[in-house]
Amino acid sequence: KGMAAPEKAMIPPKDTRVSEPCRLKPDSVEIKRIIAVLDKTSSKLELSSLIPHVIDSLDRFAGMLGPEITNSLLEHQKLSNQMEHLLASSEGGDTTRAEEHLSCLCLLEQHLKCSVRNVLRLLLANPSLCQALKHRARVRQPPAEMFIKAFEEFRNLMLERLLTSPVEEEEKVRLMGDISLQVKKNTETITALQAELAAATQTREEEIHKKDNVIKDLKNSIQDLTNYCKVSIQQIKKEGEKQQEEELQASRARCARLQQDIEQLRAQLSGVVLEHRASELAVRKRKCRAETEIVNWIQKYDTDMGEKQAEYEELLAAYDAEKAQLSVLMEKHALLLQEYSQIEEERRILQNKKEEALKELATMTRAAIRIQAFWRGYLVRCLLKSKRKKKGKGKGKGKGKKNKK
Repeated sequence: KGMAAPEKAMIPPKDTRVSEPCRLKPDSVEIKRIIAVLDKTSSKLELSSLIPHVIDSLDRFAGMLGPEITNSLLEHQKLSNQMEHLLASSEGGDTTRAEEHLSCLCLLEQHLKCSVRNVLRLLLANPSLCQALKHRARVRQPPAEMFIKAFEEFRNLMLERLLTSPVEEEEKVRLMGDISLQVKKNTETITALQAELAAATQTREEEIHKKDNVIKDLKNSIQDLTNYCKVSIQQIKKEGEKQQEEELQASRARCARLQQDIEQLRAQLSGVVLEHRASELAVRKRKCRAETEIVNWIQKYDTDMGEKQAEYEELLAAYDAEKAQLSVLMEKHALLLQEYSQIEEERRILQNKKEEALKELATMTRAAIRIQAFWRGYLVRCLLKSKRKKKGKGKGKGKGKKNKK
């Protein structure tokens, strides 16, 4: 009864969704270049991790590698052995010798790096050889395998970060903050309910302990009273027998009086026993009532806990249903977003085609107008030239006739 009504579990809203990159493939030259560099580096790491195994089995791979690569691998093995020997002998010694070891170690490290680059350059020059080595030499040391996996995860993470726009990044951060706040609220609610449950359980246990103590005290008092009655009866019997023996020895006359006293004492004993039985019955009734009350409290506690458990299961089922609906909506949203991107791309292409067609039509119209104007001018000029020629011929003929006359 003292427990407060539990708050409803907070369920994330339906429109909560994890931001995803809207582009599945990189559409920028810079992103493609970065991913190409990372892929090339990953390929080099895989080849470099196979070099120790190839060196250990150099007799088996010699025919495949060729003399140049084999010599480079032998040189690399020699440098590796020198590096191990130098590292093993560098422990202890004075400061001057430690500095010499350090300088030799740095120089040998540079040579070892150059050797690795040379081996990788020779291997990458023959792609078929690289594929064959990856297929046959699959043994890698665990640190190298872990490093390659970590680099692949870094590459995927970098691709995701490059494909994620700032708006999507802000949306993702905001959604993660909302989810964290929601989880914190739910945790606080659960903690409060657990504290209330613990307090109610402790109170109920204290009440049961008090009633157990009362029952125990009543049992002890009944036992003490029974023992006292037994002792009293035994003492009275002893006194009566003693008096009876004394009176029998002393006088026959006192036997009747003693017998009367015994009867009186027996009557008193019966009364005391009846009284004690009545008090014992009353105590037993109180004990039964206390036990019944305890059972009722326990049943009520079980009922309340069953209701709380049912309410918790209903809330959990509602949460699971909302979560499943959220996943379905997120899948539909991803499909619709992809379809919308394709439709927008098709619209853009059609719009570009229409604009190009209109531009081409305008260009052709202007060209046709200019051609027609040029042609009309040409016809007019030809007509004017023909008229001028005709006028010149007419004037020449008139002058000849006048001369003849």
